[in-house]
Formats: sequence, C-alpha cells, structure tokens
Amino acid sequence: MIATPENMNELGQEIGHSLRAGDVLVLTGPLGAGKTTLTRGIGEGLGVRGPVTSPTFVLARTHPSLTEGPPLVHVDAYRLASALELDDLDIDFSHSVVVVEWGAGMLDGVTESWLEVHIVRPEGGSENDLDDDLVEPRTVSIEGHGPRWRA
Repeated sequence: MIATPENMNELGQEIGHSLRAGDVLVLTGPLGAGKTTLTRGIGEGLGVRGPVTSPTFVLARTHPSLTEGPPLVHVDAYRLASALELDDLDIDFSHSVVVVEWGAGMLDGVTESWLEVHIVRPEGGSENDLDDDLVEPRTVSIEGHGPRWRA
C-alpha cells in the first residue's frame, strides 16, 4: 500500500536505483493513479535531468542522464493502437531505460523482458494525480516478464 504521492515517488526512486540500460517498464492504472509520479521517482533514482512530466502531447520524452547512466525514455502510449506504433517511435530500447504508460499488451515483439507495474486507486477517487488536498492510498503490484526478471 502506497499512502501518499511522496511514498509513490520514493518507490520510484528505489526502482530507479535497480534499473539498467535495456530495462523496460509498463505502468498500468486509471487516470490519476500515480503513473507519472512513479516515473518521476524512477527518474530521480536514475539521476536523469528533469523535470519528468507526462509526455501526453509528444508521445515520448527523453531525459538524459546526469550521472553517466542510461537516459530515461518516458512514453505515453494512450493514443497508440499497437506495438507496431510503439516500435515506430524509434526508441533506443537497448541503451535506455524505457517507461511506457498505458502500454499493456504493446511489448510483445518489441522487447523480450519487462516489468509490469499495476497501480490501483480507490473506486470513486480523484482523477487529479496532483491534488494535494486529497491523498488516497494506492495499491501497487510489480510483475516481471521475460529472462531479465526471472527469479
């Protein structure tokens, strides 16, 4: 259970510290669940140049590393229809850490390994991810797919 946006950011930082070039994450959850907040924390954990904001209008935004690590490529796949369209973005998957919001079902054939992060917020909750007056706990589950994440 993630109690606050700050806790979501901290979880992202922890995840970011463990990532390396070639890692791909798919974030799923409804509007306002905290996908961009988690990605912001991942960027902080990776040590990339910010600010990390939602790439809704540009589809993908690259944040270069400030620490000689891999860049973070933040993708909003909401308007993409298929893995082919994701592949058409010409993302350097092998040399970057790629976070794909709304990318469920789009990675087959694009990469062989990824982490799927499911974020659930309470039913009837606020759709505003940045609403400081309303803090609702989130449930986060992480599932690895492919050889990189086999235990």
